[in-house]
Amino acid sequence: MSYAVGHVARLAGVTVRTLHHYDEIGLLVPGGRGPTGHRRYTDEDLDRLQQVLFYRELGFPLEEVRALLDDPATDPRTHLRRRHRELRARIRRLQEMADAVEHAMEAQKMGIQLTPEERFEVFGDKDPEQYAEEAEQRWGGTEAYAETQRRTAAYTKEDWKRLQAEVDDWTARYAALVAAGEDAAGERAMDLAEEHRAHIGRWFHECPYELHVCFGDMYVADERFTAYYEAIGEGVAQHLRDAIHANAARHTG
Repeated sequence: MSYAVGHVARLAGVTVRTLHHYDEIGLLVPGGRGPTGHRRYTDEDLDRLQQVLFYRELGFPLEEVRALLDDPATDPRTHLRRRHRELRARIRRLQEMADAVEHAMEAQKMGIQLTPEERFEVFGDKDPEQYAEEAEQRWGGTEAYAETQRRTAAYTKEDWKRLQAEVDDWTARYAALVAAGEDAAGERAMDLAEEHRAHIGRWFHECPYELHVCFGDMYVADERFTAYYEAIGEGVAQHLRDAIHANAARHTG
């Protein structure tokens, strides 16, 4: 049996031009010719083509494929082991690239334009994007969310460090206030609640008192926020909620 080049191309899923090229470089020379001189491929040729395509799928250069098929002294296992190492290394590089792209996408979403090293330097082991997707779902259509995106998109590492320094300073002072047993409706507690509101307005979006009150309620209604503030100090979540309410009442009457 022999097969025309077009038929072989369809069987193998390659182009006629590819088969012509393999013939020209001596990789796959058809074993016969038709009466008019056209290429005719034998069953043995088809077996060799299958091997060629196998090695090509693994990424072997054509010259190396020809050596594998033509040199009886060549050990295919040696080539395969080397190719396996190369592919594993390539997979690792591709995974690193995929991770970098994923990080870049998340950074674009949150406006946090930091490398992983810079993120650790600024935030430590806290993940600033932990609830990014949920935040977008809950508030993505609001002006506050859009304003936050616009502002944070321009922040540098130094901006984030200043922001985080403010958070750390406020957190330490509020934890000390709660530990000292000060009343949530006292002047110091309300002043710190006002700082909390001003911080949001300075770094993220305008935060009128009615919105700040909603945030305060969320700190005790959502167990994740409660856990965050309770990690600062026992009773901080409820205390801050009450201080926010008292501060809003003080300013709005």
